[in-house]
Amino acid sequence: MIGQNALWARTAAAQAEAVRDGEVSAVELVDSHLERIAEINPQVNAVTQLLAERARKAAAHTDRQRAAGGELGPLAGVPFTVKETTAVEGVPTTLGTARFRDLVAPADAPPVARLRAAGAIPIGHSNMPTLVLAGMHTRSELFGDTVNPWCRNRTPGGSSGGDGVAVATGMAALGLGNDSGGSVRIPASFCGVTGLKPTTGRFPADHRVLGPDDPGPASQMLVTDGPLARTVADLRLAYEALAGTDPQDPRAVPVPLYGDPLPGPVKVALVADPGGHGIHPTVREALAAAADALRDAGYDVQELEDVPRLDEALEAYGRITVTEFAPTWPVVRKLLGEGGDRYIRMAMEKTPPASAAELTRLMGTWLGIRRSWAEFLDAYPLLLGPVFTEPPVEPGLESRDEAGRERVAGGMRLCTVTSFVGVPAVAVPTGAGGGLPSGVQIIGRAFREDLCLAAAQEIEDRLGVLTPIDPRPEASAAAR
Repeated sequence: MIGQNALWARTAAAQAEAVRDGEVSAVELVDSHLERIAEINPQVNAVTQLLAERARKAAAHTDRQRAAGGELGPLAGVPFTVKETTAVEGVPTTLGTARFRDLVAPADAPPVARLRAAGAIPIGHSNMPTLVLAGMHTRSELFGDTVNPWCRNRTPGGSSGGDGVAVATGMAALGLGNDSGGSVRIPASFCGVTGLKPTTGRFPADHRVLGPDDPGPASQMLVTDGPLARTVADLRLAYEALAGTDPQDPRAVPVPLYGDPLPGPVKVALVADPGGHGIHPTVREALAAAADALRDAGYDVQELEDVPRLDEALEAYGRITVTEFAPTWPVVRKLLGEGGDRYIRMAMEKTPPASAAELTRLMGTWLGIRRSWAEFLDAYPLLLGPVFTEPPVEPGLESRDEAGRERVAGGMRLCTVTSFVGVPAVAVPTGAGGGLPSGVQIIGRAFREDLCLAAAQEIEDRLGVLTPIDPRPEASAAAR
């Protein structure tokens, strides 16, 4: 149960402040979260590899630093989960498959190292779809299904679903996921928390899996690590810790965290139904509530019919990624196991790989679409739109059949195109109805995460914070 004074129920900012001020020790804070995990994780199956002793040792080190008069970081003692894709030194990076259960990471991935440097403590790995490729629903071969704490009959989303559930239920104050088409924003929205997909090049990363070879250009450009949190203020703290350059990642650029203020009122384009393919009334209501909140805060919200070149962008995204992925598919298909290959197999059957000439043309199309979006966001510095165009769907819908796959792909279409374009976005809750959370996303110009966070803060200030929550009774047993 959620205690009024439970340490794990506080915001990340409040937890860190309590450790810095000596109100509580970092060990006490970590133990509070470990107790919460012991109580809640059997019901939702979000935390996969618990790092209890490692976390306690890191917390004890923090406490010794404080006792010696050392300066503690902005996230001092704050526990966070790390998606199974992302390396934590000395811990297997399994990607949810039994074949990688012994793939021990020799060093922290750059975002893990950055959060540690800010004082945060990794408390466990978190669940995801097998190899990130088995679908949107968080179900892995190695760890099973993760349950949405709001309703077990609805997916928590993915592929960073374990982090979304862990943060929503108070098992961690922050989650570290990654996003190439909604994988941070969708679980944030489906679990009632906030999530940030940064601009491509804002956060340093290392997404190599086996050996020294880097992934191809699509994977390099589309995948961005991103944090999840219960409040926008906590998301901002994580953003500040994660941004910057790193010699391990030459893509990361030294852009200021905060840009120049824009002359007001800041224009916001509201696009409720990207592409005109339909939107659920509940999602439209969430967008209306967010738009009203922004207008109340002084933003100039103008509803527009559509975003630039959406269908063209979706087609190019599919052709480029399938082309890059096709040579490894025979091996990957075996790793995904029986049934785990259905989601990607349907995409491969629908979208043939491009020839060399076609791929060259598609790369030009990609640049042209990015230009069109830059021009759009020059006129409207912010875009308000859906994260997913309907409420949370049933687990595994996207892998059930072609109709289910098309429905899910259509629902996440604005997430897909904004990952393709490489611009930042913040998912923020707007409320809860019918037992499920609702939310929207604020999309901004490249490297203006600060504008997205500021607008999301205004929405949160007016519409409230939904989590932490205890799992609802109907979500009381994990589907293993």
